[in-house]
Amino acid sequence: MSRNTIAGATSIDGVGLHLGLECRLTFVPAPSGAGIVFKRTDLPGAPVIRAHVDTAVLTERQTQLGTDPVSVHTVEHVLAAVGALEIDDLIVELSGPEPPIVDGSAKPFFEALLAVGVKQQAGEVQYLDLREPVRIRDGNSEYEAYPAPDLELDVLIDFPHKMIGLQRGTYRISPDRFASELAPARTFGFMNEVEALRARGLIRGASTRNAVVLDESGVVDTTLRWPDEFVRHKAMDCVGDLTLAGGRLRAKIVARRPSHRGTVQLVRAIRASISRGANVSELGIEDIMKVLPHRYPFLLVDRIVELDPGKRVVGIKNVTINEPFFAGHFPGHPIMPGVLIIEAMAQVGGMLLLGAIENPQSKVVYFTSLNNVKWRRPVKPGDQLRFELELLQVRGMMCRMKGVAKVDGEVVAEAEMGAMMRDR
Repeated sequence: MSRNTIAGATSIDGVGLHLGLECRLTFVPAPSGAGIVFKRTDLPGAPVIRAHVDTAVLTERQTQLGTDPVSVHTVEHVLAAVGALEIDDLIVELSGPEPPIVDGSAKPFFEALLAVGVKQQAGEVQYLDLREPVRIRDGNSEYEAYPAPDLELDVLIDFPHKMIGLQRGTYRISPDRFASELAPARTFGFMNEVEALRARGLIRGASTRNAVVLDESGVVDTTLRWPDEFVRHKAMDCVGDLTLAGGRLRAKIVARRPSHRGTVQLVRAIRASISRGANVSELGIEDIMKVLPHRYPFLLVDRIVELDPGKRVVGIKNVTINEPFFAGHFPGHPIMPGVLIIEAMAQVGGMLLLGAIENPQSKVVYFTSLNNVKWRRPVKPGDQLRFELELLQVRGMMCRMKGVAKVDGEVVAEAEMGAMMRDR
């Protein structure tokens, strides 16, 4: 099937919901294979941020991609419109860090895209099909995902307010049904939360013109578009966040009390499940110890969750207070040494190299160079480090890799590494 982009450019102006800044959003056609990307035209060099779960930062009240200052905030409504129209390649230019909230729904973005037209172009569509159920819990949010021929949602919310209470909706996502059932559903909030949220730098652009606001007596200064507009909006948010899967997801999603953070975690679990089904391995500590020569207290990898030999690897390190280095770094203020974060990243990179050869026990990886090393924030006990590395170049027994370390989706360190493989 051909890929989709749009037939022309179109713009929307307005203020952002949380940051309260004026912004012009412009949808621009993109070449085949480009995917969905955001382009910050207000920043030097107009940096581009992929609309992909790998760039997502775990947040509660919005979907954020990238880390400040190269980031975009509150993109879920834009992505919902893009995903519902099955657009595969698109550039979303922004003159600020947050798209306009407009009326608080996905409808203005959906209609703007329809007005210029969806256009087919050469290239293969990437479908993401589950082979087995996926279940996760993130705080109060619970999700189940099942194999299905199309994207379906079964969403339940439960709020202790007389206008909401327990609401549930089921939706089969297609352009027509999204337009009539979900796109116009507006974001909502509670008057008793306004002061606290604004103290955190949020909802600076919110008003009754772009959100459904509820106080003790009911809805303030607006009329609901449906009695269950609240669950419809949560379902629309799910459509937007599921677009971060990096392809057209075909699955039935059951979401109980969904959140932006929880749906991003679900997308990560779905991608990991699909990767395993495509013979990309998950390795436990016993498997790792068969490949890496490191042992206590210097084995700094607990699990490999994705391994595409010769291309990419994702590994996990659970940081606990029992780590021996915390005794001296620092007493009363435990911080994981930055050099050990990079060492753990290098060990995950070693799995990428050694995991692709026969008899890895006969080889050892020596790292020969480090470039562009940056530490973004401290790593503390209780954090889970996620290392994502890709192979950039291979020449004989020499190679170059690029990696990032993340905690809760936020980049905490990054580096480029050179390595060589030798006989033991």
